Amino acid sequence: MLESLLCNEQDSLLCVLRLIDNNGLGTAFVVDDLSRLCGVITDGDLRRLVMDQCPLTDPVGKHLQKEYVYGRVGESYEQLISRTTDMIRIYPLLDPGGRVVDFFEYQSRVHIPVTKPDLLLGNELKYLTDALLSTWISSSGQYITRFESEFSRYCDAEFGVAMANGTLALQLALASLNIGPGDEVIVPDLTFAATINTVLHAGAIPVIVDIEEESWCMSPEQFSSAITDRTRAVIPVHIFGQPCDMDPIMEIARQNNLYVIEDAAQAHGAKYKGQKVGSIGDIGCFSFFGNKVITTGEGGMCITNDSNLDDRLRLFRDHGMSKSKRYWHEVIGFNARITNLQAAIGCAQLERIEVIHERRRKLEADYRCLFEPYDYLKFQRNDLVGREKITWLVCMLVTNGRRDEFVEKFQAEHVDLRPFFFPLSSQDLYAKYTFSNEVSQRIASQGVNVPTLPSLEVELLAKQLENMGV
Repeated sequence: MLESLLCNEQDSLLCVLRLIDNNGLGTAFVVDDLSRLCGVITDGDLRRLVMDQCPLTDPVGKHLQKEYVYGRVGESYEQLISRTTDMIRIYPLLDPGGRVVDFFEYQSRVHIPVTKPDLLLGNELKYLTDALLSTWISSSGQYITRFESEFSRYCDAEFGVAMANGTLALQLALASLNIGPGDEVIVPDLTFAATINTVLHAGAIPVIVDIEEESWCMSPEQFSSAITDRTRAVIPVHIFGQPCDMDPIMEIARQNNLYVIEDAAQAHGAKYKGQKVGSIGDIGCFSFFGNKVITTGEGGMCITNDSNLDDRLRLFRDHGMSKSKRYWHEVIGFNARITNLQAAIGCAQLERIEVIHERRRKLEADYRCLFEPYDYLKFQRNDLVGREKITWLVCMLVTNGRRDEFVEKFQAEHVDLRPFFFPLSSQDLYAKYTFSNEVSQRIASQGVNVPTLPSLEVELLAKQLENMGV
């Protein structure tokens, strides 16, 4: 742990910024080549230097404050804690030669969030700065076209249309397919509300169907049973990174002349029978919100292999304005455009997506080992034939009927466990649209998302478990 706090006085400010972001402690101890302490720098110090336009290539030793707090190995706890304040919670401990050999940390409250974005280990700041200096900061710029091209290629699709957020991606997908009043659109019961809200905003009628027991995704059988002569589309949701069973869904849809809009907001890179999700149906919709696998802050994208749909999506994204006749509007469109600044971050995030996936997979594997002794905890399936799920948030079921108590115990220790979404059918706004919901009601009542942070050490939670009696 000490190594994650140490940097050399010759390291650049950017390197130190990355170090602090990775250790999550807001502090770095600056040492010379002999490990002797030169100073302490915090994330607040770095923010002020950035605001003062200090070059991020400057060595950190050039910008150290003359006054800083440190302690000595062998001092009493009372002496060590006396140096802490509301602003100083962690500081280095030195041996007689002035070398940093340990640190003292006082935490009256440690908070582990359910997730946070991973932003400073790649080119995010570089590309963002480049976009900013180009002055192309709104809805035009090289990073937008680059992000669309690279993300759609990553997803095995020919076209990508970047959006302001994932909800608008769904909304424009429906609009581009002429889904509107009187049309029925089938959605799964276990999903975030954006899936059904966009159907309602389109003036269409959602039909809520049950999920599969093992995958927690839309049941193809229930989808088939819910089709009427007014059904126009289906929105299978690859929930928590788990691919839906797309072969039967696609077959049922084609037999009934239905459009398939994949909601892949939580499933960047997941595969069904070797093909990336989002590229299987007519349109795939993604979110790049701050808690997603890769993020642009807010942002989304539609992908498709149909050039006509690509044109329609672009038309609706930009106020419905004609490409050939400026300020001439062909449809009632939206302002759904992403900014060049957001796309710059997205390009950098996409460069590291496989590294991010690997870290999340490892974290999930560590969780599985940690919770193995608890037979009432059941993890999301990762062994379904033909389906390669990704780890968005690590998900599991608490099957002993005490899910809420389980969550409360962790939250009391400032560990942010979160229950699954409320099923759509259980909410007054949506209940009247329910076709079937037996499995979804049970799964949702047992489900919980646990902290999924790239830098999280599961051993911290193991220590919590020892005293919690879960």
